Amino acid sequence: MSYVIRKITPDELLSFRATLNYQLRVSVADSVLPDNLLVGVSRNTGRVRALIDPENAEVLATVVAQTNTLNIRLSLARRIHKLVPPPRLRLVVVNEMVPDILEAKSSVFSKHVLSVDEELRAGDEALVVSEDDELLCVGKLLLSPEEILQLLTGPALKIRECVTG
Repeated sequence: MSYVIRKITPDELLSFRATLNYQLRVSVADSVLPDNLLVGVSRNTGRVRALIDPENAEVLATVVAQTNTLNIRLSLARRIHKLVPPPRLRLVVVNEMVPDILEAKSSVFSKHVLSVDEELRAGDEALVVSEDDELLCVGKLLLSPEEILQLLTGPALKIRECVTG
């Protein structure tokens, strides 16, 4: 996707920080979204489509056009993972399945989940971690935590991005 990259305005920064805090139900946006953030703006609509780290030009999150919510990318997930203590925002998978999850990069199945943050809801952004709290992937929950732990079949989370190596 092609963007016009520019500096974020103070109002946009305030809005995206509020959106991130609301989505995660954890106040981390001031720490993970820097004041000098860059934004990728759509050439067609003029609307913000991506939040970009000014240090290394990595996309931290993309903006969902219909809902104006954020799809968290791995670079932002790493920052959140460091700040938010377990079990918040986490879906813990069995260590034996880590290589398969990293190779497939599509879904995490319910039968491979050991635990999940009970405050999450279906559709929420979640961090996929190993039993040792090592960040593996970031994605969107497809089921509620109760359903994930009760069902033994089917996908629990749609993976957006995984660590490499």
